[in-house]
Amino acid sequence: MKPTKRTDLDIPLCQEVQIHYKRPVYDVAKKISTSQSAEIIFRDFADTDRLDYKEFFFVMLLTNANQVIAISEISIGCTNGTLVNTKEVIQLALLTNTSGVIIAHNHPSGELKKSASDDTITQRIKGALGLLDMTLLDHIILTTESYVSFADEGWL
Repeated sequence: MKPTKRTDLDIPLCQEVQIHYKRPVYDVAKKISTSQSAEIIFRDFADTDRLDYKEFFFVMLLTNANQVIAISEISIGCTNGTLVNTKEVIQLALLTNTSGVIIAHNHPSGELKKSASDDTITQRIKGALGLLDMTLLDHIILTTESYVSFADEGWL
């Protein structure tokens, strides 16, 4: 039996890919100048009543002037972890044409120590953004009482 020959009709064609995003207009642009200013904005966005019960992972997307474009909740986990889809972080960064990214998650335990998985996801996101000429500016770990910044601690 002779193998059948593939034709162009067998392969779906992608004529065009479009990404749509409309930048929100703020009365006053929120600007990040320190890890503390990022932490305040993340706390305003997060449901702080739930920080001690479940782990959440957030991404903040910034312009080249470090003005906040958008914040998104990437995942919700359980008391000892959450799964982060790096692809979703990159999709949001591309969609918003961001220059800088700050990621954050909480530790329901109240511990401000970074874990091996915190390091792994930080390096994975940093590497992926770097390929696209985007910068991971910080990774913040939140607890109800305080926070720690990878950038401030020299961990980035």
